[in-house]
Amino acid sequence: MLVLWGVVTIVFFIFTLGGDPVENLVAENATQEVKDAIRQKYNLDLPIYQQYFRYLNDLSPAGVYSSDSTSRYFADPQLYAIGASVNIGGGAVVFKAPYLNRSYVSDRSVSAIIRDAMPGTIVLAILAMGLAIVLGMAIGIGSALNKDTILDHTALVLSVLGMSGPSFFMAILLAWLGGYVWYEVLTIPAWPVVFLLLFVCSRWFWNRRHKAKWSAGMGTSAVVGIGVGMVAWGVSLIFGVGEWYMHFPGTGLNMTGSLYDVDVWKGEILQPRNLILPVLTLGIRPLAVIVQLTRNSLLEVMEQPFIRTARAKGLPERAILVRHALPNALNPVITAISGWFASMLAGAVFVEFVFGWKGLGLETYNALENDDLPVVMGAVVVIAATFVVINLLTDILYSVIDPRVRLD
Repeated sequence: MLVLWGVVTIVFFIFTLGGDPVENLVAENATQEVKDAIRQKYNLDLPIYQQYFRYLNDLSPAGVYSSDSTSRYFADPQLYAIGASVNIGGGAVVFKAPYLNRSYVSDRSVSAIIRDAMPGTIVLAILAMGLAIVLGMAIGIGSALNKDTILDHTALVLSVLGMSGPSFFMAILLAWLGGYVWYEVLTIPAWPVVFLLLFVCSRWFWNRRHKAKWSAGMGTSAVVGIGVGMVAWGVSLIFGVGEWYMHFPGTGLNMTGSLYDVDVWKGEILQPRNLILPVLTLGIRPLAVIVQLTRNSLLEVMEQPFIRTARAKGLPERAILVRHALPNALNPVITAISGWFASMLAGAVFVEFVFGWKGLGLETYNALENDDLPVVMGAVVVIAATFVVINLLTDILYSVIDPRVRLD
């Protein structure tokens, strides 16, 4: 509750002290009477401290209101989802659902706006996090079990690249490549691929001839092959000779689009393929983090004395991994997963804006652009509450996976 109160307080005063939203809601030639009427309708004519306490009163499940239906402080049943009320003197304690006020721009209930926008963001976040968890843990486990091999080095390089790309930049890049450049045909230069195969195959034959491990030096050979191929491609571009490309079917994906497209004849049509690019964009960074954490944590656990004891007892490596190593290596991974899933609701603002995805992120962006404080505050409350709930569930999950953290 302290976290929620702190977030709400900070954001409220940042936006309230930032300017007068009424100036953006009315025309330039609007009269002062019109502006005053709008301020009174949304209680913007009250002192800031009264606006603040009124907002907290509305947000609380139990609030104190006037019993007089003509008062501005009356809890109108048409606006508030009231469960019960207790009259106390000239006022009443009202038990209700949290009231998030109404949008300055559309005059719609903020709860309704968030309720309509949340499904798109939740679907996006769940699929992106699911992709990151499945691939990240699989690659991390494989990398740890094949330490210092080509698989390990490749996973580390790709994870570093994934963590280095900001969501906004990656969204623009993937939208441009997947929805425009490669929409009809996927064209890649052939020289890097040819030299990659040439160097890797040469190294494999060398390893086989000298009875070395098949993976010895493979990573270096692959990097050198790609580098030589890029140089050859650059030379072909400069001199205009020897340009060679490989062509594959295009993606057929749109640069923008939401889960449902609207057809004038058929109405709303489900478009699952529109999920591919934004899910990839949103899942890249958590995928990279999970790969690194899973690998490093598993390598650390595999060196512990109880793992050596399990091996000494003759347990199969698979049983050691599943029963002993993974449960003890998952704590940092779970922490990262919980943090990233909650932050996806906030990080989705950039991704949804670039892809035109109809979700909470796009609604928040539009509200920020229009100084629509109630919608911004509503989105902040939802995101902050999600953080709190997920962190609580994570603590509970710790005790399920690792009995050492249980409290008697």
